[in-house]
Amino acid sequence: MEDCRPLGFLIGLPFAVLALALSLVGAVVWILGSAVSCICPCCICCAALANLAVDLIKLPVRVINCFIEQIPC
Repeated sequence: MEDCRPLGFLIGLPFAVLALALSLVGAVVWILGSAVSCICPCCICCAALANLAVDLIKLPVRVINCFIEQIPC
């Protein structure tokens, strides 16, 4: 139970919900960027946009982990 820090989880939860909304936007951008890059592979900017969207999708987990790591036991 060394990594169990419920206070960090509870403090980070509102920020994770906000990050979840951003990740939904990231999912839509990723789907659109993937479709455009499949249609026209010469659009390298769409691939970069899709990679940015994947980072947005991973954001809620990163936010929760950041808050959990900041709270000492």
